[in-house]
This record gives sequence, C-alpha cells and structure tokens, in this order.
Amino acid sequence: MPVKIIQSTPSAYAYPLLIKQLLHTPLATAPDQEITYQGKLRYSYRTLNERIARLANALAGLGVEAGQTVAVMDWDSHRYLECFFAVPMMGAVLQTVNVRLSPEQILFTLNHAGADLLLVNRDFLGLLAPIADRLKTVKRFILLDDEPTSLEAPVAFAGEYEAMLAAADQVFDFPDFDENAQATVFYTTGTTGLPKGVYFSHRQLVLHTLGVATCVGSAAAHGRLHREDVYMPITPMFHVHAWGFPYIATLLGLKQVYPGRYLPGALLQLIEREKVTFSHCVPSIMQMLLSHPGGEAVDLSNWKVLIGGSAMSPALATAALKRGVDLLTGYGMSETCPVLTIAHLSSDDLSTSLEEQAALRCKTGLPLPLVDLRIVDGEMADMPHDGDATGEVVVRAPWLTQGYLDATQASAELWAGGYLHTQDIGNIDDRGYVKITDRIKDVIKTAGEWTSSLQLEDVVMQHEAVSEVAVIGLPDEKWGERPMALVVLKPDFEGRITESAIRHFAAHLVETTGISRHGVLLQVRFVKSLAKTSVGKINKREMRESFV
Repeated sequence: MPVKIIQSTPSAYAYPLLIKQLLHTPLATAPDQEITYQGKLRYSYRTLNERIARLANALAGLGVEAGQTVAVMDWDSHRYLECFFAVPMMGAVLQTVNVRLSPEQILFTLNHAGADLLLVNRDFLGLLAPIADRLKTVKRFILLDDEPTSLEAPVAFAGEYEAMLAAADQVFDFPDFDENAQATVFYTTGTTGLPKGVYFSHRQLVLHTLGVATCVGSAAAHGRLHREDVYMPITPMFHVHAWGFPYIATLLGLKQVYPGRYLPGALLQLIEREKVTFSHCVPSIMQMLLSHPGGEAVDLSNWKVLIGGSAMSPALATAALKRGVDLLTGYGMSETCPVLTIAHLSSDDLSTSLEEQAALRCKTGLPLPLVDLRIVDGEMADMPHDGDATGEVVVRAPWLTQGYLDATQASAELWAGGYLHTQDIGNIDDRGYVKITDRIKDVIKTAGEWTSSLQLEDVVMQHEAVSEVAVIGLPDEKWGERPMALVVLKPDFEGRITESAIRHFAAHLVETTGISRHGVLLQVRFVKSLAKTSVGKINKREMRESFV
C-alpha cells in the first residue's frame, strides 16, 4: 500500500527551506544586537537586513540574475556575511574563492564554476593581475576596500562596494523558489590534481544550520553555544562556509565579530576587547595563539573553541585547558558542509583530570542529529563499536554534497554504495564516540602491518621540546615504509635537544602504549616549519614529496 500524502489547502503556504528564512528569528528577537568588523565598524541586525537588500539591488543593477554565479575574494568581514545571504537569496550562486590558492588554481576555480561577477578585496589584486585576461566568464568586478585610496588595478571596476550599497535601495523582494536550488560552490584543496568543486543547496545549508545549532545548543555544561555568546570565526569564510557558523550565529542573533585578516596579536586583542566567547579554528591556529608573545596576559577563560580540520593532539588540548579554554573537537570535511560530529563531554567527564579530559576532547565526537555515520570494512559491513576495531567512516546526512561539479567519475566514487566515503579511518567506542585514527592515504604500512601516523604524532607531542610534529611514511627497502617524524622544536629547546633524544623518547612510549610495534622504527628530522595547506591543515603529501 502506498504512503499517504497530506492534503494541502489551496491557500496554504508551502514553506521552502531557503536561506532568507534564517533572518526571521534574529530580526524578531535581537534586532539591535551588534555585528562588528575589527571593532572599527559596528551595526545592528536591522542594518544587516537593510544592507543585504542594498547589496541585492546593487548586484541586480549589474545584471546579476538567478542561476548566475557571484564569486568573492575577501578577508573575514561584514561584507562576506552580507554576501552569504544576499547572493543565494537572489537565487544566484555564491562562490567563496580560496585566496590562499595560487593564481593559476584560482583561475581554474573561477573558470570551472563559470563565475559571472567577482567581488575582490584590494589586498588580492596581486593574485588577480596575472590571470585577469584569462578569465573566461567573469565580466564585471566590484572593489572591496576598507580605506578607499587611489590604486592601479588589473581590471575595470563597476564600482566600489560601499558606494554601490549607499546608492542602492534598502528594500528588495527576495522571491521564493525551490529549496533544492544551488546556493553555494567552493573548491577543495585536494591532495592530487586540480581542486574539485563541491556545491550545496538552500535546503542543505538550512538543515546544517539547524542540526549544528541543535547539537551545540543542547550540551549540558561543555562547549554550549547560546544567545548570550559572542561569536568570532577563525576559520576562513571561504572554507566550507566558515563551518556554517555565520549562519548559525545569525539565526541565534548573536553578537558577531569579524576579524578581517588573521593576525595573532589582533585576534587576541579582539577576544579580549569584544569579549569573544565562541570561535572555531584548526589546531595550528590554536597553537599559534597560545604561543604568541604577550598572549599570556589575555584572559581566555570564557572562550569556547571548536577545533577541526585536522587532528588535535592531547598535548595541545592540555595546554589550552590550562589557559582556561573550553576546547572541543568537531569533525567533517568540505564535502559534508562540513560538521558531522562534535565531542561534547558529560558532567561526569568534566570532573576528571585535565589529561583525562584532553583524551576525550581529542576524540572526533558524537554524530549530530540526522547524521547516519558508520564504520565499515571493504565490503561495507559494520565494524564492532568497541573502540578498537577500525574501518572507513561512511556517512549519510541531509546536508552532504551530492557530487563534484562536472566530475562524474569522482562523484560516483564519492558515493559508492549509497554512502559518502570520507576516506578517513576510525573507530566507535561503546559510548558512541567516534575517533578518527588516520586518513586512508596517510596510514603507514610497515612490514605489512598498518601503523597510524596520528598515534605516533600523539606520542612525539608528549615530549616537552616539541612544538609541532607530522609523521609521514617514506619508502624503505627492508620495511616497505618507515615512519618519519618531522619535528618543529619550541624556541627554548633549539640546539639543546637532539633528534636521537626525541626518537628514543618516542620508542620507549611506543613499547609501553600498545601502538604498532613497528612504531619503534620511527626516524626523527628537525624542521623549521611544517608544510600547510591553504586552510592551515598539515600537508603530508607535500612533505612526502620533499623527502622522497
């Protein structure tokens, strides 16, 4: 017997899940709440709503229509927030351009996405200059400029952002349309080949907003996001919608602080001056802030931070906890919008030692509402939830990209068997906590046995001299692969500690902690810095290539 479909009264409104609907709540409950850019510019949610309409009118005046793509190259700003809403609310597609890519890669992404118009910050004109004459589809440009002064530009601008908004009407009739309409597109940095375009619909972004807000808002005592929080992103807005939190912060009517360019001293000043209570970042950024000269004077005891992008070490977690930071891990990827899990601790967990808490906080966490997450073997069979058995993480959720833009084969591989394949290896314990143990491509195979690079990194990070570490596998005639730890020392230990000392320290811990016995083969090499991707993740591919 078929399912029974509800009957709709002809005059009933079929409410589509569109990004514009996220503005209803803050305008009703917090219209006078503040949004600030660098603490220099401040305005209310009422003004935000007006500026969104002005931006839409300005774009429409340049011929932007539904279905066209509007690209943005900017620091984290109030302008970017306005674009997050105005562009998709018009029915157009917002392309968030990764400004840390090379000019050639940026050229590829703009051409591949078919961008029609580009908003570009003055600071990025140097990236635009060598590619401007090879843009195939971009015909119009808008200048973003904090302090308008004369400049030489590689393109002709249709106007300057603030001047265009000032001249535009503050009312725009944003239409209803299918909630499955594309809202955004951006490009993964990838480990091989050209960047791949991932895209999301209005429905997906709204449901991701609601799912994450429900999860972070329902925490009892740890990492809870609520209406009195002050939000500041420290994950670029070009990177997976700043993990979706600008949408969440707007929905909840929070005070929002946009820092512009990420300068450690300026970030710490904003945390202190604007009383920031909730942020998100990758581990390398947290390490940078904790070690910044003079940062010890900044009170971080009211700061909650969601860590993601790459694995957080227990040593980093402990260091942050000692400064009073309420740290928690989130997990996801570009293809998942991104958040899938968050590692909230229970009240009982919070009564344990900092070291015990750190181990829990470094786990990947519990799946969000509506997330169907599995650990499977090569045949898609479920692995036991015993905290030991590992397999690939596969997932279903209502906010996962449905494929890669114009990449049929890669899309089919991503969704093989009807689940999105993360390429991450992990386990699930008896409490339901997920722990990512490695990337499929980063597992080291020594003498036919798998050794986790992440576990070895955790071991090396326990040495007091180590500031950062990345473990990679290098070819070895005898063993197949042998692990190599690339270590950045703390400044006070440079010249005082040897590579051999770090190696012996790690070997001892490997023998006593149950890690693969082949971990004792670990080699150590001191380096000045670790290669990072454009979004601050450890780039092991580049490091492997430089040592082979």
